[in-house]
Amino acid sequence: MGGDLAFVLAAACAFVAVAGVGLAVTSSGPSKTQARRTAQAVGEPARRTKRQGPLDAGAQKRKQVQDSLKEIEERQKRARKKTLTLNARLEQAGLSWTPQFFWILSGVLAVLAFLPLLLTGQNLLLTLGATLVAGLGVPRWIIGFRKGMRVKAFTANFADALDIIVRGVKSGLPLNECLKIIARESPEPIKSEFQKLCEGIAVGVDVDEGMRRMVTRMPAPELQFFAIVLSIQSKSGGNLAEALQNLSGVLRGRKMLKEKIGALSSEAKTSAMIIGALPPLVCGIVSFTAPDYMALMFTTSKGQMMLIGGLTWMGIGIFVMRSMINFKH
Repeated sequence: MGGDLAFVLAAACAFVAVAGVGLAVTSSGPSKTQARRTAQAVGEPARRTKRQGPLDAGAQKRKQVQDSLKEIEERQKRARKKTLTLNARLEQAGLSWTPQFFWILSGVLAVLAFLPLLLTGQNLLLTLGATLVAGLGVPRWIIGFRKGMRVKAFTANFADALDIIVRGVKSGLPLNECLKIIARESPEPIKSEFQKLCEGIAVGVDVDEGMRRMVTRMPAPELQFFAIVLSIQSKSGGNLAEALQNLSGVLRGRKMLKEKIGALSSEAKTSAMIIGALPPLVCGIVSFTAPDYMALMFTTSKGQMMLIGGLTWMGIGIFVMRSMINFKH
């Protein structure tokens, strides 16, 4: 009896021992597998990140360039409003006038046109029209003419200035030194504009802000392209010499295209000048040969109204012809 009980107890202990060993072996298997799966799960994103790193960097750079372009577009919208002010237009024309001097000049010209017509008894509408043209039109025409000539002179030599920067950057010079070379060696008005830019940089103004001020003073499309290239390069990096070299080629191509357009439209411009000059020329000849005949155009109300109508239609015709031959660039 005692032997049977001892045998049963020994069998139970053996069963418990075998079961414990089996449970330990079984539980250790999933832990290793789980550890291996965890390691794979942790290591897989790292390998995936390593493989997709260049793609993510390229996408991030493209996004940065797009954000820079949006920011530049918003700044250009704000700067465009500033260029419409009288101070900005006087600065763009390269004139040292103050707004007070401009309005005084407008008043003096208006008085000089109003008094002779009033004293000679001319028609009131003709007198008012001539006064408005002399007081408001002539000063603004002077500003627009000076601005156009200054922008034209700037764009004529701007591609050469970009070539100076390209050669300087390729030879190892910093951008600021290249800008100083342009400020010393380039013709006007490029010289004075880059001198102001270098002076601003010397007192702590960064290149981006200095270029924004420069574009406000000189609203040339070519200069705006240059400012955009510098802004994008400063934020996203890249080969500045290559970008400016491509821009220089584009600007030279634009210049050649404008010259070709000017040559092709020269005949239309000459025809417009001849047609526009014929009426006043004929009027002057008839006034010289038969003054009594032409005096009715200036002394009678009907003649004055006809004269005003003729001048109006001539102005509209000249404006339409100019719009037809004026190609946007």
